[in-house]
Amino acid sequence: MSPTKDNRTETQSNGTRGNSRPSKAKPAALPASLNRPLLKRLTALISRPNGKAVDVIAPFSGELLVELPQCTKEDVLAAADEARMVQAQWAKVDTRTRAAVFLRLHDLVFENRDTLMDLIQAENGKARRDAFLEVADIANTCRYYARKAPSLLEPQGRRGLIPMLTSVQELRHPKGIVTIISPWNYPLSLGAGDTIPALLAGNAVVQKPDNQTALTTLFMLDLALQAGLPMGLWQVVAGRGSAIGDSLLDVADYVMFTGSTESGRKIAAEAGRRLLDCSAELGGKNPVLILDDADLGRAVEGAVRACFSSSGQLCISGERMFIADSIWDEFVPRFVDAVKALRIGGAYDFSCNMGSLTSEDQLKTVQAHVDDAVAKGATVLCGGRARPDLGPYFYEPTVLVDVEPAMTCFGDETFGPLVSLYRFKTDDEAIAAANDTSYGLNSSVWSSSPTHGRSVAARLKTGTVNVNEGYAAAWGSIDAPMGGMGASGIGRRHGAGGILKYTEAQTVAHQRLMNIAPPLGLSDETFAKVMTTALKVMKRAGLS
Repeated sequence: MSPTKDNRTETQSNGTRGNSRPSKAKPAALPASLNRPLLKRLTALISRPNGKAVDVIAPFSGELLVELPQCTKEDVLAAADEARMVQAQWAKVDTRTRAAVFLRLHDLVFENRDTLMDLIQAENGKARRDAFLEVADIANTCRYYARKAPSLLEPQGRRGLIPMLTSVQELRHPKGIVTIISPWNYPLSLGAGDTIPALLAGNAVVQKPDNQTALTTLFMLDLALQAGLPMGLWQVVAGRGSAIGDSLLDVADYVMFTGSTESGRKIAAEAGRRLLDCSAELGGKNPVLILDDADLGRAVEGAVRACFSSSGQLCISGERMFIADSIWDEFVPRFVDAVKALRIGGAYDFSCNMGSLTSEDQLKTVQAHVDDAVAKGATVLCGGRARPDLGPYFYEPTVLVDVEPAMTCFGDETFGPLVSLYRFKTDDEAIAAANDTSYGLNSSVWSSSPTHGRSVAARLKTGTVNVNEGYAAAWGSIDAPMGGMGASGIGRRHGAGGILKYTEAQTVAHQRLMNIAPPLGLSDETFAKVMTTALKVMKRAGLS
């Protein structure tokens, strides 16, 4: 969306708008870890780039981070040809041997923790604490799937048609090539989190990360190769979707996409036309419900994190907050004060709570949503300003009230540090308002009563619900599925389904001693009577 005006140069306070505390220091120069030899080694891992390089800008300072080589359609096809040859051998490798690679990768992630955080911040602009959570998350993903893959992928015995005579096994075969299109907002969690189970399942991966955050994906590829992953199995191609998107689908046996709902619809439609299976995590307009019996101190702290982690550039962050009328007057001032107390700035250390937006486009979208709301009567309780004094894409964490349906930010995803507050009198009213959206990704419920909180949670139409947490409890519980309903996506990541979706299920049924047909000399009618009696006996015996 284009903004009504570009307010990046406005720094004056306006009315009730409060200022979050900036860090005392200006954005630091790029860390020494991100030296030229490292960046050169990473960009050399891009698969056969023959396109024109593009500039990648560091959000904290606006300085050039790297000239990123680009791939052509022909480069994608060549990368897939190599990947398919390597995959044929990888699929023959014992699952426990594959898993050992990712247990080594787990250790390498922690050994390279600081450089990974530096890269994430340099490319994305988020605060260091948010970058660390990505490091912890991807290590957790490595460990979980490395431990679970052998049992999930081994042949599973199933009940046969005729007990003792029909022996059935369910086998799992890799799809072949998994195309992964990953976004810029979580360059490590989403740049590697789907790739790990796809590779463990015996597939090759052809991945297109967003140009803005490709280096983090390439660093993970470098670590995976150090851990023993075969060269050529994980191919990273760089380029805009408009340039290489068709070829990415051409080579795919399965597609995993994370991004906007608009793009997800197009990819799902094209995958359907080609009869490709796919999974997609898309946008959200996530609700946070502060019930009348919430622990206010805990709810204030958790709601601030729910709304402003990664500068609000998080698919599962809260953008709508519904607050019980009986606690409104106490909760709202405490929440606003906590938002104002956030330390915003660009620093490659833990001195700031919130960093920058990632791009000028994101800054314009946030400013446009705020300007539109204010012009139509919304009130800014704090924030509402760009902060060019801190860096080119900084925007203050912003809280609005009096937001109405005619305002863009009421129903459209902002994907930035903006939350709107609404009163409710009954749980039914809050649940109805929270569910009044086409999205259904994540929600958050705050209550001091487990029974009360869970009963409300079960009525919310989102793929994940967190009780007394914003999003981290559900996301971090990787043994459980994670994904969206409605316009928020199709399919799930995490859990058993997060690796089994990258496989083809095959049923092998072995019939012993006799065919499933009338035995010699038995008429069809007599056979039907015998089978009817047998099936009735199976029901009485409790056999499925």
